[in-house]
Amino acid sequence: MKRKVGIIGFRGYSGAELVRILARHAYLEPVLIEHRKDVQETPAIRDGWRRIPCTSEAVRAEALVGVFLATPAEVSMELAPWMLDAGVKVVDLSGAFRLRTPETYRRWYQEEHTQPALLAEAVYGLPEFCRAEIKTARLVANPGCYPTAANLAIKPLLEAGVVDRQAGIVCDAKSGVSGAGRKASLKTSFCEVAENFSAYSILEHRHVPEVLIASGLQEGEFSFTAHLLPVDRGILETIYFRTAAARAEDLIGVYRKRYAGEPFVRIYDAGQAPDLRAVARTNYCDIGVTLDAATGRAVVVSAIDNLVKGAAGQAIQNMNLVLGHAEAEGLL
Repeated sequence: MKRKVGIIGFRGYSGAELVRILARHAYLEPVLIEHRKDVQETPAIRDGWRRIPCTSEAVRAEALVGVFLATPAEVSMELAPWMLDAGVKVVDLSGAFRLRTPETYRRWYQEEHTQPALLAEAVYGLPEFCRAEIKTARLVANPGCYPTAANLAIKPLLEAGVVDRQAGIVCDAKSGVSGAGRKASLKTSFCEVAENFSAYSILEHRHVPEVLIASGLQEGEFSFTAHLLPVDRGILETIYFRTAAARAEDLIGVYRKRYAGEPFVRIYDAGQAPDLRAVARTNYCDIGVTLDAATGRAVVVSAIDNLVKGAAGQAIQNMNLVLGHAEAEGLL
């Protein structure tokens, strides 16, 4: 029999994506947990899925082994403590538990953190770099979409010492509109987004500290700007840095060595770059490198689907690891 995992926030884009992927999982069955009933149903959630109220009694009675929180950060902080007390493993898709200290959270989220003990306990859920810790965790902080694409591209290069850190790294990041969530707003309405392209949260995007913490960069070494693309899904990041590498193949070799055996990172040949279509509705991160050896200028392009590798797919990777299933189950 399949084991049951709950989804809170199943009406949102990431939550609906969780349901879509788990529908083909060999060992896990989704149970929809009703936290709010004052929102419109989404067609992505078909009739027939079991639904239960958002109470400790219901979670225990249903014998859930895990719960996904596809909720805003403040809701995740409210729900995570009693979910853990109920004995379930929690993978949180919000930013509630990604940063290491309440002080860092306060600076970037402009809010107080109400669960500092859980913030200290949570494991950052980037499987390619945190797999051992994830396997033994009871609370996993699923990475943000922008940091996932950025860290998978940047961290191997920093580990190999091939980046001129004094010259800094510039990350020019673009995301589809679904990254803003399903809640209606003027900024993401059709008339504002269509035939448009805009930058936002310049120098103050809340995903910046995730990149810094995971990569080991200092804030002054990293410049990040997010942009809103007039498409429904996908993230493409163009990352600029300086290097003393003689050939693009040397940088490609760094990636191929670091990601050998990784099921969800695909490395392109030198001079080739991924696009959004290559990763749409997949859990892959595609990476390509171009180098001008004469000037030391290098460009890495990193592409993911923000709702899959940037949210629901990576969350299922993490839950698979926590519960002892094959990491790629349901995702290939």
